Amino acid sequence: QVQLVESGGGLVQTGDSLRLSCAASGRTSSAYDMGWFRQVPGKQRELVAAITSGGSTTYRNSVKGRFTVSRDNAKNTVFLQMNSLKSEDTAVYYCVAGARGVYNFSGQGTQVTVSS
Repeated sequence: QVQLVESGGGLVQTGDSLRLSCAASGRTSSAYDMGWFRQVPGKQRELVAAITSGGSTTYRNSVKGRFTVSRDNAKNTVFLQMNSLKSEDTAVYYCVAGARGVYNFSGQGTQVTVSS
């Protein structure tokens, strides 16, 4: 079992940056693949970025070059650095954990609002 708590969301303007953090606790949390999903009302949750337990990363096309996912296993924390934010990045962002592309654990989410 892994518990995930996100922080760092907020209201920013177009072009600004934000860094989301996800504190993980529980057995061997560093062994899990981690990721960030986002969701807007009326739409499906979508994977934004993921990082494996070994450090390999993937991103959805719309955030490549702007977002960076990283992890600090010593602190059981995963980060999502978001630069050059756009209004379409507005969503609730969820930290997830799992393995082999299946994310069984999710945090409660943090709201990111980008105002133009």
